[in-house]
Amino acid sequence: MRQLLQSLVDEVEDVLSQHADVAMVAVVGVPDDKWGEAVKAVVVMKPGKSATATDIINFTRERIADAGIAMTLPGLSFVGVAAALGVSHIALYKHVANLAALRELVAEAIGARPSEIIFTSEGTEADNLAVFESGAIMIYLAEKAGRLLPTDRAGRARVLQWLMFQMGGVGPMFGQLGFFHKFAGKDYEDKRPRERYVAESRRLLGVLDRHLEARLWIMGDEYGIADIATFPWVNNLVGFYGAGELVGIADFANVQRVLKSFMARPAVARGLAIPQRAKPAQ
Repeated sequence: MRQLLQSLVDEVEDVLSQHADVAMVAVVGVPDDKWGEAVKAVVVMKPGKSATATDIINFTRERIADAGIAMTLPGLSFVGVAAALGVSHIALYKHVANLAALRELVAEAIGARPSEIIFTSEGTEADNLAVFESGAIMIYLAEKAGRLLPTDRAGRARVLQWLMFQMGGVGPMFGQLGFFHKFAGKDYEDKRPRERYVAESRRLLGVLDRHLEARLWIMGDEYGIADIATFPWVNNLVGFYGAGELVGIADFANVQRVLKSFMARPAVARGLAIPQRAKPAQ
């Protein structure tokens, strides 16, 4: 079964907690026949107060861009997407059979009556658009949240060219090198495929390294989706695939510098923990 990636931003709960009639709020993921899972805000009203789902939705949308999303993503793509959202805490996350059961569960957990709990949907069907391919997902999320992607035409084009550099070069080439170095391909007697991907990976690292000279991030001072798409692959090349020495990563000081900064970001650390890894058997 595919692991579920659910990412939410702190501001959503912060805004709802500012509602004068709201006592408590949390965000939950519930099973959904159409989408696989739907994101819901659980709102507990203060005694004697009431509000409709529409009231709560409108209150939130007036104060913050909606940046919550739920999706299933196999493989490495979820790393970039989780980082793109700046994954924050999930206050409450339970799978239950239906909303009535969820209402009972939440009420029991917080000591409230089920009738005091209302659910607000994430948005319209258009907001729940299904998008595939990690690059397209990051563009969609950046535009939806108004972050991580410039809005001016020139700035946007510069970011997208580096996003395509990852999509068409870094990801495929590093992935192929991983296959021939760590997985089944390592047993091939003919080493020419592996050497081809070693050489191409070094070329791509060289392009990136030269570009990063005197830059904090790929686009300079501004962190964005190009960094989010690229550096999880660099991290996996060195760490998961164990190919750092093979490609001579020590030759690419700028890449190593920015990778270190990338890995130090709290949102990246949270993203790398999704899904949770099983603890090794003792």
